[in-house]
Amino acid sequence: MKIEAEAFKVFSVETRIKIIEQLKDGPLSVNTMAEVLGITQSAVSQHLRVLKQAGLVTDERKGYHIFYSLNKASLDKCQHELVKICSCGCDLGKRKRTSDPKEVLLEYRKRLESELKQVEKRISELDSHK
Repeated sequence: MKIEAEAFKVFSVETRIKIIEQLKDGPLSVNTMAEVLGITQSAVSQHLRVLKQAGLVTDERKGYHIFYSLNKASLDKCQHELVKICSCGCDLGKRKRTSDPKEVLLEYRKRLESELKQVEKRISELDSHK
């Protein structure tokens, strides 16, 4: 748990979250991230150092450049820990975890349909009180 708790401290800086968002599309160099974020290469490097120490990103040298990628297994661990303490009532922690995009979308549709039924029921209740 300590490792995941440390990783959550990393998420307290908006720029690091933006870097993670960028890396979702694939490996990127410091130069590319700096350009997109509008900050210096040095600042990006410092944020990447923190992300790497937390185990959330990995790096790979290709020639003169270093490309950074997400460590998806580590991010999944963080998600799992967050779900344990989630109090929104979504029951995510009780669901089976899957990475199959179709299954994820079908589960999402099912949740939306359920929420829509609840909204329609509440609207009916409000209409009946008029």
